[in-house]
Amino acid sequence: MNRNIVIAGVIAAVVIGVVVGIIGTVGLPTTSQQTPTPTSSPQTPTPTSSPQTPQIEQQKLSGSVVIDGSSTVYPITEVIAEEFSKKYPDVKVTVGISGTGGGFKRFVIGETDINDSSRPITDKEKSTAKENNVRWVEIPVALEGLTIVVHKSNNLLPNDCISVEELREIWKPDSSIKYWSDLNPAYPREEMRLYGAGPDSGTFDYFTERVVGKARASRTDYVPSEDDNVLVAGVSRDKSALGYIPLAYVEHAQDKLKILKVSNEKGGECVFPDSKSVVSGKYPLSRPLFIHVNYDKLQSKQELKEFVIFYLSNAKSAVEKVAYIPLSEKYYNDAVRLIKEGRYTPDDDKAFNRIYREGLE
Repeated sequence: MNRNIVIAGVIAAVVIGVVVGIIGTVGLPTTSQQTPTPTSSPQTPTPTSSPQTPQIEQQKLSGSVVIDGSSTVYPITEVIAEEFSKKYPDVKVTVGISGTGGGFKRFVIGETDINDSSRPITDKEKSTAKENNVRWVEIPVALEGLTIVVHKSNNLLPNDCISVEELREIWKPDSSIKYWSDLNPAYPREEMRLYGAGPDSGTFDYFTERVVGKARASRTDYVPSEDDNVLVAGVSRDKSALGYIPLAYVEHAQDKLKILKVSNEKGGECVFPDSKSVVSGKYPLSRPLFIHVNYDKLQSKQELKEFVIFYLSNAKSAVEKVAYIPLSEKYYNDAVRLIKEGRYTPDDDKAFNRIYREGLE
């Protein structure tokens, strides 16, 4: 009997030990098991995750940017818009091409965020914008040389050069020049067919003011277009043609067109349009190109502010890609800084133009 009791006691002890061991293995809450939790928390990389934040914010940026205006500035803005859309796919960027004047008609009533402009904003456009409570900022983005072109086979002009004075005689509203021989009796009596910017184009405004002497003063019996590619095609097919077209549109068509040198006056120095002569201003038809941005939308729309910063940060490569002439690296850096720091005012045509002119000195 006693022997059986002893055996039963041993078995009971073994069973109790096994049960305790199992309970310990499963892991009842104990002090030793809880201590790793706080000691591991300092190793959690929450502070070091901040470099990922811009990428997260980048994906969150959404909305729209609406642009219209100059066919001259369009190629630059198109490149910028494409690259911006790759970085911010949730922002819809639309770029129209109705000419500087046509674009301003929409911009000054608040329909668009940005107007591509191949000239500064006019007093009349400023007044209309004010009437509609639209405030703006004028920002230079590139340089351009307006070219005078003829058909590739045209060898009439000595040294392939024409003067601003001769251009004025051709294009003024009361011009009597109809044939090439009217420009010079030594030339053949062939009709001079003219091609140039349409009246909604900033190029039209620039050319008439610079060449004719009064903005929008021009003869009307010519082939007009706000689309510079149409003008390239027209001159390239017409052996009696003469036209004015932005440099970037004709540089790639020199197998079909001839770019003329230009002098300020008859007998003056004939200058060919290239990056050096345009930047120095030596080429008589050199000019800056702009974007005009809605001031209040620039403050309220984060996607618009990021687009403008992106535009200026990438302008040099975009401008070179489309064969225009970039402004200085310093200008673009300073312009980005002005946007980020908000150092510009409503209806501002001075802040950015000032640093642009400083870069040319």
